[in-house]
Amino acid sequence: MHPYVLLAGAIAAELGGTTALELSEGFSKPLPGMGAVVGYGVAFYLLSLTLEELPIGAVYATWAAVGIVGVATIGVLAFDEPLDAAGVVGLVLIVAGVYCVNVVSEVSAH
Repeated sequence: MHPYVLLAGAIAAELGGTTALELSEGFSKPLPGMGAVVGYGVAFYLLSLTLEELPIGAVYATWAAVGIVGVATIGVLAFDEPLDAAGVVGLVLIVAGVYCVNVVSEVSAH
């Protein structure tokens, strides 16, 4: 399977796991708590497969950044968490940094 498809799956699983973690209310709700454990387990498994073909720096930068932006978006949309202008600027800078690592830098496998 293409490594970027695996990376996308890892990111999706992490987003699901993090959302379930929020819903578990400190693991006091068993079903969302199990969802968090399964989501993170799948995320790390898929991430490990991705690392067989792509460099760790580029993979982790992408995984972390998309996860941060995704969780911030989920927070705003699903949990009514605020996001001010400074937060948006910070998220844009994270995305710009990952662009530099993956496209401009020689770190990535292009």
